[in-house]
Amino acid sequence: MATEKRKLKRSLSPGQLEMISLGGAIGVGLFMGSTSTIKWTGPSVILGYALVGVILYIIMRALGEMLYVNPGTGSFAQFATEYIHPLAGYLAKWANVCEYIVVGMSEVIAATEYLNYWWPHLPAWVSGLVVIAFLTLTNLLSAKSYGTLEFYFSMIKVVTIILMIILGALIIVLGFGNHWHPVGFSNLWAHGGFFTGGIKGFIFSMSIIVGSYQGIELLGISAGEAKNPQHAVVKSVKSVIWRILIFYVGAIGVIVTIYPWNKLGTIGSPFVQTFAKIGITSAAGIINFVVLTAALSGANSGIYSSSRMLYMLAHENDAPKKLGKLSKRLVPNNAILAISGGILLGFILDLVSSAFSKSTANLFVVVFSSSVLPGMIPWLVILLAELRFRKNNPEIMADHPFKLPLYPWSNYLALAFMAVIIIFMFINPDTRVSVSVGAIILAVLIIVYIVRHGLGKRTDYKY
Repeated sequence: MATEKRKLKRSLSPGQLEMISLGGAIGVGLFMGSTSTIKWTGPSVILGYALVGVILYIIMRALGEMLYVNPGTGSFAQFATEYIHPLAGYLAKWANVCEYIVVGMSEVIAATEYLNYWWPHLPAWVSGLVVIAFLTLTNLLSAKSYGTLEFYFSMIKVVTIILMIILGALIIVLGFGNHWHPVGFSNLWAHGGFFTGGIKGFIFSMSIIVGSYQGIELLGISAGEAKNPQHAVVKSVKSVIWRILIFYVGAIGVIVTIYPWNKLGTIGSPFVQTFAKIGITSAAGIINFVVLTAALSGANSGIYSSSRMLYMLAHENDAPKKLGKLSKRLVPNNAILAISGGILLGFILDLVSSAFSKSTANLFVVVFSSSVLPGMIPWLVILLAELRFRKNNPEIMADHPFKLPLYPWSNYLALAFMAVIIIFMFINPDTRVSVSVGAIILAVLIIVYIVRHGLGKRTDYKY
């Protein structure tokens, strides 16, 4: 990182760091997007979420191993630069910026729709401006204020999912809310089998599942602003993975057990229906509040994450130098304003396109989906960097207390798994356009880098 007197302040507690990682990976994709994954593969989507969770465990352990030694802000990109090639670090940072600007746009648009539930006559542009201004000010105040807000956003999502799993289990086993007639587990195989879409449909579903998990690597960005980072990293990696597995696998498992998978598209939100089934008549309002916080959390995490990456890029001469300045509160205020400005611009463009043409309104969906491939770049560079990290630091690894298990075969397994997903995204007509857009974004970034720097090792990085 840049060697300067004023650096990013370590003000995030282990609890906040844990919730940032947890909240970053539990977004509106779980609440709103689960139906689309289920339609491709049926009840076996449970296995899909579990399998992707195992791969993410490998990725997070690889990241945790390196973070334990060097817990710097934006560290997975720093590791990519040091252990793979400066181009890999450059791609990781800019892919993160592009991904979270696009995700931030979609989350703000989703938030305006959720606010419309209570204020149907409030113009979308007004609610969008309020949301963007609120999140921008929160990030400008301090990393601690961001961490506090994200902690409570994540807590709301987590509590809702836990309640939903408990209530769902009572419905399945005891028949609570179903006149005490247990639903049982027959819906897992009674409507076309467990793998309703075959192997192809199962792999297709994983291209969406990996997108819903994106954001878990926020641990590698926020670690640089954590108190006692080694302790926080170990605690966060160990706890976040199994919690995410419980939340995702548990929530999806309850949904496909209670409801026939082929009828989920007609009942509305499965989360709303699960609460409504036991007589909570205000279920729609409760879930609307939860998904609103999920959208705000996603945009909040996006501003935080990508602003730190812009800060790094500015210090590496790959972004305007003004973006590398810190405020009196020791936050990269110019980078935060730049990211918020990008989200605002995208939000305005979406409003304009929606007003003039219904067909161009669909373009935003394509652009949002294009974040999946850039979003996988951090995972790829983490796995590759850890391979070189081990070889370059045998003396450190001799007494390292937090090693990645089954090295290097776990790395190879995770890399092969992601390669299969990317290939099938090109095969699947529903994801072909979006993954192609993501590939074009990465290609443009590579061309810009080569034009500016060539492919030789750079020496102008300041850590």
